[in-house]
Amino acid sequence: MTTSPNAAPDQAAPEAPDAPEGLSTDTDLEPEADHSQEARAAQRELFAHTPGFFLGGDSRFGGSLVGGAQHGVSGGRVDGDVYLGGRTEHHYHGAPGATPNASGEIPPDRLRELAEVFADGPAFPSALERLREERVLILSGAHATGRYAAALMLLHRLGGTPGLHALSPETPPAALSTQLTRPGGHVLRDLPLSRNRPLRDTHLFAARDQLVKVDGYLVVTVESSPHLPGVTPCRWTPPTAPEIVRALLGRRRPDDVDALLALDPVGDFLAATDRRPAEAAAFAETLATYDGSREALARLADFGQAAVEKQCRDWLGDPATGLRDKAFLISLAVFDQAPYVLAAELADKLFVHFQRLQHPELSPEIPVFGPAAEDRLTLARAVGEVRQESTDWGPIPQFVAGFLDERTPRVLLTEVWTGHPSARPALVEWLKQLARDGRPLVRTRAAAATALLADADLPSTMALLVDSWATSRSFGPRIVAANTLTLAQVLGAPALMRLLTQWCSDPRAARRWTAIRALGQLAPLRPDLAGPALGALATRAGVDASSEVERDNLTESAALLLSAGHSGGEVLAEFVRLLYQDSPAVRDLALAAFVRACANDEDGALVGWYAETGMYEADTARDMATLWRTALNDRTHTRPALNALRTWLHVAERRTDAALALEFLLPALVVTADDRKRLAHELRVLRAENDGPRTADHFLTLLHSATNT
Repeated sequence: MTTSPNAAPDQAAPEAPDAPEGLSTDTDLEPEADHSQEARAAQRELFAHTPGFFLGGDSRFGGSLVGGAQHGVSGGRVDGDVYLGGRTEHHYHGAPGATPNASGEIPPDRLRELAEVFADGPAFPSALERLREERVLILSGAHATGRYAAALMLLHRLGGTPGLHALSPETPPAALSTQLTRPGGHVLRDLPLSRNRPLRDTHLFAARDQLVKVDGYLVVTVESSPHLPGVTPCRWTPPTAPEIVRALLGRRRPDDVDALLALDPVGDFLAATDRRPAEAAAFAETLATYDGSREALARLADFGQAAVEKQCRDWLGDPATGLRDKAFLISLAVFDQAPYVLAAELADKLFVHFQRLQHPELSPEIPVFGPAAEDRLTLARAVGEVRQESTDWGPIPQFVAGFLDERTPRVLLTEVWTGHPSARPALVEWLKQLARDGRPLVRTRAAAATALLADADLPSTMALLVDSWATSRSFGPRIVAANTLTLAQVLGAPALMRLLTQWCSDPRAARRWTAIRALGQLAPLRPDLAGPALGALATRAGVDASSEVERDNLTESAALLLSAGHSGGEVLAEFVRLLYQDSPAVRDLALAAFVRACANDEDGALVGWYAETGMYEADTARDMATLWRTALNDRTHTRPALNALRTWLHVAERRTDAALALEFLLPALVVTADDRKRLAHELRVLRAENDGPRTADHFLTLLHSATNT
């Protein structure tokens, strides 16, 4: 069951101040040994809350609703003016360099360039007819829907107008008519409106009277706004991405339209939901240059990645974007596909750190009320939906938010860490704060975000974040450090395996504990590293100075390598190999970890993997019998091994495949008379689970038959 993000603080991860560098000693481990989170529970928490793309899958929203309207896009490149700091976003989907001037007459050649690539869309004909009749039109639409380009084309299509004039957006609504002194078309781009600055019907009446006098027309573009008393705006609906791409190709390469649209990267691009007009036009421009070469095909395939990178650079690099907006974008990157309230709540904490960094002389302030969720997600090119999330108290509806393009979180976090190093002090303090949070989801996401940073810049991330957690006196930060190192290894961060191996022999017990735990968690995520991880654990186990707490951590971590069964028989064979090492400590580690893995009956446990797969592989079946027989005959491990065997027998009562596996395994465990007596006794005294039928009788009969044979 997935742990709720709002669950109570985990008893296994007590909060405590991180120890200063160099103060952690071997004695740090002993007093808190009973507070260390059980390894399998920590691993379940890691898997439950890690972003999907770390674990081999990532479910994006397939059309989600916030406030009843779809919004957000996936990938793509934005060309033109972008203003994200307030309520206005300027987009133009013509050719590069075709953005009109902010005021004065718009050059006719720019209008012609736009006309060559413009696709009308379903709302265009009715808007044109209304403009022709009423002379003034309020064109409203969401961010990046091409409403300004549509305004220019509406005026251009009227024909016969001597020129097109751009008005300043700073024009007060009451003074609008005074600006309409010339004949022809007038356009006012994204008039800012508010409760204290509404656009009323009386303002439009005055404008219309003036336009009649000078034989002019006016289009005003606005965002969807409640501050339009008495005004009925024309809602702009953009053309679809396929329509835009087909229209542009029809003008640039009319003979090749169908062939170009049949290319695989084109299908992938157009399959994404809610492509913005600017992105579709830019993609069409790239597609129009396709010459059949491998390089041109690669440019089409890489278009989405380049678009995401540009969007993230624009978000972080635009000085007009407020600190609070940037904090929300970064927080959403960390809490992608998680409850929106977490991203919003913790974004404000990051906003405080940004304020302290940028304005240390001022006391940080957070507005109590801010933008609506719909507006914030529109800014972030993200969406949200209500999902039933599993919690400790059963399914609970949660409003979950995430970027539509799964590449955005990784690109955005990498960009802020490597492209804006001045933001690092604030980001570091924020991530440390998240690592101490009582909610498992928050702590895990802090580790996942730090793993992304480590993949981008390992030395700085280790020095600024991971090492302070790994050397903490408290187990909570160490678990965050172990999770970070595990996920960084999954991402392929350089030199991680070498670092973990070195830390296993580090003089500081806290670092050793962290590395050992991280190595144990690798098998389900990177089966290819399970063998090297076990080798590193065994090397550490051979050191006589290991404390009791460290030996238990080694056992837990080595057992994790077996518990999930993802590594198949290869890891099992490595355990058998350790039995023949000269070091008694290494042999003891192999047996203790094997028995502990066998005692686990949860989903994905060793018993389940063996019943489903392992018993059908001859080498694996032989190695399993060898480990069981050795553990049962070792005085130190006999009793724990018998208890683990009871677990397998109880699983066999619930699963027919496990029963079949035991029928195959038990005879292989009987080599001597003592083996038979020991197993027979356990089968005779075993009680059935929940007072059900005793399957042990069947295995007892099987054991006697095998012995007599």
